[in-house]
Amino acid sequence: MSTPRLVPAPIHLYFSEESVNKEVYKREYQQLSEADDDPISQWLKLAKAKGDTRDTDQVLLQLVVELHRKIDTLEMFLKDEVPQRISLMHEGQIESIGFEHFNLEEALFEVGKVYYGRIEMPVYPKRDVGVFFEAVSETLAKFLKIHDRDEKEWSAYMTARERVLIRESREKKS
Repeated sequence: MSTPRLVPAPIHLYFSEESVNKEVYKREYQQLSEADDDPISQWLKLAKAKGDTRDTDQVLLQLVVELHRKIDTLEMFLKDEVPQRISLMHEGQIESIGFEHFNLEEALFEVGKVYYGRIEMPVYPKRDVGVFFEAVSETLAKFLKIHDRDEKEWSAYMTARERVLIRESREKKS
């Protein structure tokens, strides 16, 4: 197997072997993909479908929606409500990422085993991404299952990290 192209990216990962609780992991995986289906998102989708947002600045609209979500989050905090996440057995730091792979700082995987994980994406808005992956080595993993929207966001983040590295290398040469 050829080594995948990876770029440094500090991301946090929680994970467990898939076989430990497969059905519960599948359920959380689905819930994480539907995290945008909160009431404000439902309203926004409906308004877009009707064409009500046609004359609206989309960036401004998205910022207002995110402010609404922040207020909802603050309200949950004040009411001491915490979003329920299942407990995963292990956690680690992702050192570098590729389009279909990621590499951990420490050797935490068993080669050939399939895992379910929750990745804390360092993008705006911050959110958790559910993934199923297989250990290629003790540190390297390959995605088996990731939602389309999350895959696009992952790829965009990786591309942004590459741009940063290119910019830094150009600055060093100057």
